[in-house]
Amino acid sequence: MALDPRNLPSEVTTFLTERHLATLTTLRSDNTPHVVAVGFTWDPDEQLVRVITFAPSRKARNVAERPGSAAAVCQVDGGRWLTLEGRATVTDDPGRVAEAVRRYAGRYSEPKQRTDRVVIEIAVDRIMGRG
Repeated sequence: MALDPRNLPSEVTTFLTERHLATLTTLRSDNTPHVVAVGFTWDPDEQLVRVITFAPSRKARNVAERPGSAAAVCQVDGGRWLTLEGRATVTDDPGRVAEAVRRYAGRYSEPKQRTDRVVIEIAVDRIMGRG
């Protein structure tokens, strides 16, 4: 079922705040998918997914090499699932990274300190799922 990212049902919003991991799919330079397990946060006001990582990671390099390329996060819990799709960018802007870390700590736990921390941001324009 397709959902409007600007107007999600409460059960979907709740699912996006529960402590679940997800997969992040980015595209390699040859257009093949790179899929890894991640923690992520959803910002309903910005319709933005945030994934913290470190600059040399493959997922960050995939996005850095192709800013604005398609990316998706998929969270699954039994028969419930959501896929959030959109265009991805990666940034090391201190304010954006700090906001991503703050949100991550609220959903999961405080991440270890890193000097090479970056955040992948996905501007979500499509959500699919079943709850």
